[in-house]
Amino acid sequence: MDDAAAEAKHLFEPTGDFQCLHEFLPAARAKLSDHIWGYLVGATETETTLRRNRMALDTLALRPRVCVDVSSIDTSTTLFGRKLRLPVMLAPVGSLESFDPGGAATAGSAASAFGIPIMCSSVTHPGLEEIAAATPGPKIFQLYVRGDLQWIDEIVKRAVDSGYDAFAITVDTAAYSRRERDIAGRFVKPWRAVATGQSYQASFTWDNVKHFKDKHTIPLILKGIGTGEDAALCCEHGVDGVYVSNHGGRQLDHGRGSMDILPEVIAAVRGRAKVIVDGSICRGTDVVKAIAMGADAVAMGRMYCYALAADGAAGVHKMLELLEHETGVAMALAGARSLGELNPAYIYRNAPMVAMPHQHSAFPLLQTTPEYRG
Repeated sequence: MDDAAAEAKHLFEPTGDFQCLHEFLPAARAKLSDHIWGYLVGATETETTLRRNRMALDTLALRPRVCVDVSSIDTSTTLFGRKLRLPVMLAPVGSLESFDPGGAATAGSAASAFGIPIMCSSVTHPGLEEIAAATPGPKIFQLYVRGDLQWIDEIVKRAVDSGYDAFAITVDTAAYSRRERDIAGRFVKPWRAVATGQSYQASFTWDNVKHFKDKHTIPLILKGIGTGEDAALCCEHGVDGVYVSNHGGRQLDHGRGSMDILPEVIAAVRGRAKVIVDGSICRGTDVVKAIAMGADAVAMGRMYCYALAADGAAGVHKMLELLEHETGVAMALAGARSLGELNPAYIYRNAPMVAMPHQHSAFPLLQTTPEYRG
């Protein structure tokens, strides 16, 4: 093994003995201030949408098939021409440098080493080019609109020149939401303290989408789709990726859970675009449910932030290894040998709840500790 390979291997060797996904949470909490922890776990106003994200997943039950040869399980897929080890991407999260000094560069390097994409937020550090340099694998750049068409065009060119595989524009942030954990704690996130140009996001319309598709060839994803009607409009405008998301419950309060929205989006898209979904996805069974319901890929936000805060790049890599194992076990026990075999017949809808949903209700071993009950 040469020096570079040895150094890379060392980078992704976890310093903690993480054996379960929930173990990243207390490790992250121990390293984060109250303000940053509240920013990470919080959502908007009553946090109803956040809880409905988890509820929508928990009311889906798996319908397993037996006597299927599952001695070999394939969890891989392709997205925008790139082979992925799992149908998972790291969702765009602002201020990743709050969890690890390297920010998105650290997370992106771990994603590439494992074999999945990161969708890099435009409000995290380091810059677009530096993140790309640290992320040799698949990567997508996500933009909050803070300028006119020429401003957007210039950022698209930078992303293309830096080797990003697709470009995402967030469309569910026409107004700043009221995240009461931050407000009550008098915490202003670093990027919001200097944010300008919100009016450009508020005035973003389908005409802007048309301009993008007329001018640029890089695949376009719209993030924040919450209805079948808007999913259909995405397809009419040639959008390549429909990203079902309510911003982790951090924008519109009293919205629906993402997995409740997914079926109508799948019906509206009719295979004309890739469909990505996020919203409280943190277990292998969550991944299996989303793919069975028709998504092409899922995105994870808070879960990889816990791992990033707990143990940097090594933590993110280990988290993905554990997620891969959970996904493979769930597929085998459900009787599906590949992602392509998963379909709605593997899902029973309207299953009874067994726990009240909250940020960490997917991890029952933490529920005896008040700070992990939301």
